Amino acid sequence: MNVAATALQPAQSVIGAADYARAMLNILVDFGDEKAQLHNTQSAILNIIEDAAGEKLQLERTQRAVLNILDDSASERLELESTQRAVLNILEDVDIERSERTHAEAEVRALNEDLEGRVTQRTAALTAANQELETFAYSVSHDLRAPLRAIDGFSQILLDDYEAKLDEEGKDALQRVRNATQRMGLLIDDMLKLSRSTRAELAVGPVDLSLLAEGITARLRQSDPAREVEVRIAPGIVALGDTGLLDSVLENLLSNAWKFTGKTAGARIEFGAAAAGGELVCHVRDNGAGFDMAYAGYLFAPFQRLHRPTEYAGNGVGLATAKRIIARHGGRIWADAALHRGATFYFALPQSSIKRS
Repeated sequence: MNVAATALQPAQSVIGAADYARAMLNILVDFGDEKAQLHNTQSAILNIIEDAAGEKLQLERTQRAVLNILDDSASERLELESTQRAVLNILEDVDIERSERTHAEAEVRALNEDLEGRVTQRTAALTAANQELETFAYSVSHDLRAPLRAIDGFSQILLDDYEAKLDEEGKDALQRVRNATQRMGLLIDDMLKLSRSTRAELAVGPVDLSLLAEGITARLRQSDPAREVEVRIAPGIVALGDTGLLDSVLENLLSNAWKFTGKTAGARIEFGAAAAGGELVCHVRDNGAGFDMAYAGYLFAPFQRLHRPTEYAGNGVGLATAKRIIARHGGRIWADAALHRGATFYFALPQSSIKRS
């Protein structure tokens, strides 16, 4: 017999069976309530445990998120440090460049000052040289011409007044003297033209090149009326430039064409122009003696000739003068030719200085 039964034995002696039964029922009812309450408690505990597990999972997720944030923060910190280092390097480079630029600017200023000083010195030297050149030109024009005229004049007097007393050899010698003095006079004239082509001030205005060419051709025909030369001049070629200087260019080119077609049957000379590449390109073309292009580099040098004086007269100054004049107008000059097949001389003026009639 268990302890409960032992404990209840005295109660049975005191209370009746009915009371005993009710007491037992009450105990069982209380036990059932407690069991239900215990079940509820267990359920509550299980819910708490489940909630705790969910919170734990959420906490773990939060921890992982925090760790990720920390990792991102570390990466951002490294990137920020790299950016800061890059900025510092850039600032250092800027400081170096600023220092170098300041130094370079100082050097440029020094060079400019030195260059200005040199320019001033050379300008003064050039001015002095021009003055000397003007003095020389004046001396050539007056001091040398007078003796030449005297030599030529007295030689002519000897030929006229003492012809009967001179043998053929003496006459030939005097004629050679006259020819030499006349060539010297022409050379002086050409040298003066060459000098003026670089010293004279440009009087820029509209220049009818066609009209100038017609006037030059008329003078050439008057100087040699026996020659029959076909001359074609394109009308309406008008440019801006110095009339006198451009007239000198055309006179040199057309005179050369007239001279070097002197031994050509059916001589032809042509003057024309066309706009090309922002320039007005003029040309003087002939079908005369021409020349070998291998020697074209000598054409525009002073006193250089591609033909012997016994073949064609001249002193090699005209083309040099023409080149300097065209250069002063901002242009260029060149030639194309073949030996015994004629020559074409071109000169180009900038399009900005051109007007069309």
